[in-house]
Amino acid sequence: MKKAVQRLAPPLGAAMATVLLAAGCGSDSGPGAGSGDAVVMGMTDEVTAIDPAAGYDVGSWLVFNNVFQSLLSFPKGATEPEPEAAKECAFEDADSRVYTCKLQDGLTFSNGSDLTSEDVKFSFERTIGIDDPAGPAVMLDSIGAIETPDELTVTFRLDYPDATFPMKIASGAGSIVDGDSYPADKLREDGKAVGSGPYKLDSYQEGKEADFSVNSGYKGTAEVQNSGMTLKLYGDSGGDDRLKADLESGDIDLAYRGLAMRDIAELQDQAGAGQQIQLVEGTSAEVQHLVFNMDDPVAGNPAVRKAFAYLIDRNALVREVYEGTAEELYSIVPAGITGHNTAFYDTYGDRPDPARAEQVLREAGIDEKVRVTLHATPERYGPGTVPSFELIAEQLNASGLFQADVESVPLDEFEKGVEKGAYGVYVKGWVPDYPDPDNFTAPFFGEGNVLANNYDPGRITSELIPATAAQSERTATVDAYGELQDIVADQLPVIPLWQGKQYAAARENILGLEWTLDASTVFRFWEISKGSE
Repeated sequence: MKKAVQRLAPPLGAAMATVLLAAGCGSDSGPGAGSGDAVVMGMTDEVTAIDPAAGYDVGSWLVFNNVFQSLLSFPKGATEPEPEAAKECAFEDADSRVYTCKLQDGLTFSNGSDLTSEDVKFSFERTIGIDDPAGPAVMLDSIGAIETPDELTVTFRLDYPDATFPMKIASGAGSIVDGDSYPADKLREDGKAVGSGPYKLDSYQEGKEADFSVNSGYKGTAEVQNSGMTLKLYGDSGGDDRLKADLESGDIDLAYRGLAMRDIAELQDQAGAGQQIQLVEGTSAEVQHLVFNMDDPVAGNPAVRKAFAYLIDRNALVREVYEGTAEELYSIVPAGITGHNTAFYDTYGDRPDPARAEQVLREAGIDEKVRVTLHATPERYGPGTVPSFELIAEQLNASGLFQADVESVPLDEFEKGVEKGAYGVYVKGWVPDYPDPDNFTAPFFGEGNVLANNYDPGRITSELIPATAAQSERTATVDAYGELQDIVADQLPVIPLWQGKQYAAARENILGLEWTLDASTVFRFWEISKGSE
């Protein structure tokens, strides 16, 4: 999850049917909710922020999704948002530019204050106004004005059609804070939080631990299955080894996002062998791409990029580096997301083809070995990133057509090098903000995009992405996104490599993890329960 691109404003007047999202009823946490044992979990992801105006990363959104309510939320196993703090929401126009939500009656924050439409307005305007460089304000760039005609009604007037707006406000970017507890023009820095979600943040020690208790005043769709959660953070050096050790010793009940690939593979091999640790696998839309700088004298040559595409063996990457913890990816839109196709498989096949690679190079007048350096960073994109790029270099060199090497670069230096255009070939990973093809395409193309690879997207941003912006029925966007993916496979600004899987490992008495691991990327504390071992 990284900064997204400032969206290009699509042409006005695109037709769209009004979408109505209505809750059957807002419920309290349910009978017996919060009566189960407390759970202790660990992860290696950092929590970079407790204030929703600043956090835009997996660890911070894990906190937001459990402490704060949004108007909408993603139900377990679903990719379409449904009402949460709202009892109903709808676009009021055919252009997807006026979106109104009616709040549930009787919502309160954990400090006892009433939650009204003014708090919703305050929360969004605060995030946009602070515009923290590490925050999610960029996701709210379509908002032009927010109106609150009464205490339970909030209307968003958008500057351009945005059918994905309900998904955006169902994410961590839509977290609602108490207007009386947060400064309007700066971040809250005391490590405390006031929300209306299923949990209260009782204490937070940066980089070490966060403690959560059940919010007895919560009113929403979650049914809490435990009496609290302690989150231990293992983000420092050697954290994955300590995470595994503490899980095995019983010091923690479950581990999320942090076990080494070798440990996951070992647990998979031991399945059914009576071990005390269970491994739960879920779906994920996390992806990793190999990116070409289109202005680079080597990577900018279409023949060189096509030779790459014919020689990369994704199956070997998944098998040898990721040990089956990822899947081959043949398009920029991952499997499980509306509109996904297999454009790269259809164009270049699923196995190396040195003969075709040599043909395209020779036809372009390239008779010598292509010298190229692949740049990767061991941070942020996972421990397999550098080894996977080293394997890609080996695959290129084994063809006899390349002289490729890999340079591993610290994260800060890597990001500066990408921005300066210093690298011809480099890695980029992406964890989606919301499960829609828009989030795998709009951030990657056009001016200011996250790839920073000088690609001229042409029809992608002038026609195809704008054509999808007002389509409330997302299946109606399949043709446009299919054409977009085909263009990318032909022009090769990037080569998709793999799509991740989500894993959580837990003691055998932990239940409900299967409801926390899906493409929405929402980790739901409330679904997890703990029995006796």
